Amino acid sequence: MLVVASAVFLYYTIWTLLMPFVDPGHPLHDLFPPRAWAIRIPVILILLGSAVVGSFLSVVMIRSNQRRVAKAKAAGKKKA
Repeated sequence: MLVVASAVFLYYTIWTLLMPFVDPGHPLHDLFPPRAWAIRIPVILILLGSAVVGSFLSVVMIRSNQRRVAKAKAAGKKKA
């Protein structure tokens, strides 16, 4: 996993920091997507990650509230 993360980091770094200085006609440009995707991909990943984290927190909060309500109902029935 560390090797894959390092490879992705190295690829992205070369793509974003070094490729703008290489001539547009150079064959090295064939190894990389258009530069616009250098911004789009991280933005998409951040939005997707935020949605997953937000959904997880929402589910946890809803379940926690349901348990609290169930506990309060059980305590109310014991008193009655």
